[in-house]
Amino acid sequence: MIDTATNTVVATVPVGVNPYGVAIAPDGKRAYVANANSNTVSVIDTATNTVVATVLPGTGPIGVAITPDGKYAYVTNINSGDGSVIDTTSNTVVATIGLGGAPEGVTQMGSPSLRTANTPMSRISVVVSPAQFR
Repeated sequence: MIDTATNTVVATVPVGVNPYGVAIAPDGKRAYVANANSNTVSVIDTATNTVVATVLPGTGPIGVAITPDGKYAYVTNINSGDGSVIDTTSNTVVATIGLGGAPEGVTQMGSPSLRTANTPMSRISVVVSPAQFR
């Protein structure tokens, strides 16, 4: 964890193998880390710098984004070619979205759209209403 006021590392939190993407909940209380080689997402309590949950999305999670209301985390799974919707209250996968290719980056661009970058097909997937997958 980094203190943004001083730009210094204040804690190192052990997570899964090959941590790749990270997103912070809007309230700053949780960090979601996509661990590509352990096929997990680590949920970190930012007040205690401890892992409070480990979520099992698809295969090869690398991208993660949180909805503006903080209710859901969207994770791209590069090896299984899909995206996982995580309920941040229960820290469980509540839906899987088929994206095709190898989805990498993900951004939640305000309600309701979700965008992912997919390789090697060089395309962008736009999920117009992620709510339909919950």
